[in-house]
Amino acid sequence: MALEFTALQRNARISPTKVRLSAALIRGKRVEDALNLLRFQPRRGSVVVRKVLESAVANAAAVGGLDPMDLTVTDARVDIGFTIRRFRPASRGRAAGRNKKCSHVTIAVGKV
Repeated sequence: MALEFTALQRNARISPTKVRLSAALIRGKRVEDALNLLRFQPRRGSVVVRKVLESAVANAAAVGGLDPMDLTVTDARVDIGFTIRRFRPASRGRAAGRNKKCSHVTIAVGKV
């Protein structure tokens, strides 16, 4: 088994389904290619994934002393965080519920 370094962001204020689209793009790719893909993606979730990926690469360089060009993305996972429940006034004195979802982003990089 190869050595892996992970980075985690908990409770990112973006829906997990939006972040999963960006995480699926980089799974199994080299770090250099993954960063280029995320940098030019027009999705909001790619900003979150890129920051976590850069943190995982920095962890691998600082702790393991590995060259960032030799790393690949071994795991990119997005889990459901907590849900912020808000209410918005509706007609006839009612209240319409709004659920604002959060997500946990975990990215692992390693030398393959």
